[in-house]
Amino acid sequence: MPVYRAPVQDMLFLLNDVLRIEQYADLPGFANATPDMVEAVLTEAGKFCEEILFPLNQSGDLEGCTRHADGSVTTPAGFKEAYQQFIEAGWTQLTQPEAFGGQAMPHVVGFPAEEFRMSANQAFAMYPGLTQGAISAILVKGSAELQAKYVPKMVSGEWGGTMNLTEPHCGTDLGLIRTRAVPNGDGSYAISGTKIFISSGEHDLTENIIHLVLAKTPDAPDSVKGISLFLVPKFLVKDDGSLGERNGAVCGSIEHKMGIHANSTCVMNYDGATGWMVGDENKGLAAMFIMMNAARLGVGIQGLAQAEIAYQNAVEYAKDRRQGRALTGPQDPQEKADPLIVHPDVRRMLMDGKATVEGLRALALWGALQVDLAHMAASEEDRQMADDLVSLLTPVIKGYGTDKGYDVATNAQQVFGGHGYIEEQGMSQYVRDARITMIYEGANGVQAMDLVGRKLAQNGGRAIQAFFAIVDAECAAAKSKPAIADLAGKLEKANGELKAATMWFMQNGMANPNNIGAGAHHYMHIMGHVALGLMWVRMAEASQKALDDGRGNAAYHQAKLITARYFAERFLPDAGALRRKIEAGSETMMALTPEQFHLA
Repeated sequence: MPVYRAPVQDMLFLLNDVLRIEQYADLPGFANATPDMVEAVLTEAGKFCEEILFPLNQSGDLEGCTRHADGSVTTPAGFKEAYQQFIEAGWTQLTQPEAFGGQAMPHVVGFPAEEFRMSANQAFAMYPGLTQGAISAILVKGSAELQAKYVPKMVSGEWGGTMNLTEPHCGTDLGLIRTRAVPNGDGSYAISGTKIFISSGEHDLTENIIHLVLAKTPDAPDSVKGISLFLVPKFLVKDDGSLGERNGAVCGSIEHKMGIHANSTCVMNYDGATGWMVGDENKGLAAMFIMMNAARLGVGIQGLAQAEIAYQNAVEYAKDRRQGRALTGPQDPQEKADPLIVHPDVRRMLMDGKATVEGLRALALWGALQVDLAHMAASEEDRQMADDLVSLLTPVIKGYGTDKGYDVATNAQQVFGGHGYIEEQGMSQYVRDARITMIYEGANGVQAMDLVGRKLAQNGGRAIQAFFAIVDAECAAAKSKPAIADLAGKLEKANGELKAATMWFMQNGMANPNNIGAGAHHYMHIMGHVALGLMWVRMAEASQKALDDGRGNAAYHQAKLITARYFAERFLPDAGALRRKIEAGSETMMALTPEQFHLA
């Protein structure tokens, strides 16, 4: 049977020893994030996920959601009760503003709890996750009236939220959307159209669902410049806050998916549904991107989370399953075979998983800290730096993070051999659930193009230059410390490959834009390697200091140092090969005619 233990110790190490969040205690939200409070929050979050959410993960996957004749949807057995416990415990309020009933904890504390939920039960975690994103958009772009009317009950978890972008004929190219919003003459609009792939579009967990819907007004430009954003509730809300009549927003069907079966991914039909504009007319895409950027970081955490639980189960299986003998001679002579974990190829898959999971966790938390600092840092310069970094890192955390997360999940399945292909072991679910993370909220090819085509040149390259400077400075300092000097040297070399790839794009991208498209994926992975390398330098330095000071669990910190060396030896050398792939350009990639791709 599958197992899950929330990695509370690793989170506390990152927050206290690596990020040292106590240094931000004078900033809004951080005052309450004392070491004792953070440990209590994460311990309880881990316990809730292990005991309440994880036991529903496999059963929810097998049962899925059920749509009824009236368009209503029932979630799997146990989900409604678990959700009620979830909101009663206050988990929906953790990082939300106090003015709307939240606890106002920083995102860097909220992200660990989110990872625990995603590992324990990704399909369940998506329901409140979408609501958090919807709240973000309403708080930034919504009127005071909309905020007062809808946000408090979304923060409490009584009401859910979604985002509606995709239509049957368009995904990434949102300029093609056909959903229309016609003014009703009273400040509201009549929304008509069909949206597909709407996660949490209809369910029985909350009494109302607040849909954020992209649509075009009658005279809007027929392009992305003509998109507006609308708030469309499942049930209309009366002036006193009570629920009124059912709105014209109905689930037409549930998508039959490869994974995340317990999340109701819906086709949503809008038939003159009443909605209200969020933000300015024809500026809806910018408003929706507030939600999408938050969602992209969340999806990066999903990739990490599925890798974590798959890795945990692979480790347990490798320690327990006996097959063959160690190449250096029997390790357990009294047994007929040694455990799988003695074999180097099994170790390769497990060490790849450990190095990736722990590196991605550190990167996600650093990204979460930048989200906080972008709003709360004391100086405008620090806020701008944080905003630049989170903008640059978002496509890397989402794209590289989910690519690598899926790799870890499939390798963890491989450790099980044939048993990994059998549903009862649970590994298939982790692979299936991880696969969607590479696709939704902007497929990873889109993330790579966002990184290379937009983020590198933004503000004259200010963000990437700042990132280069951070890596260079920390490598220079670390090279003087014997325990991490080799790691720092290898990271410095990989950062040089990233700089060279950046320069190549500058020299060759304008003349032939296909060169950028052909190399974007590889560039995203070089940057991912360098970003994780930076995290491993920080973690190795913190663990060495803990060992020198005689603090903490010595075996834990020794494992960190060994894993840091492994990452340096096995991951960072790939940066050179990826740069050479980029420099191959696009000529052969684009040379075949469409007909030549398959000649019978």
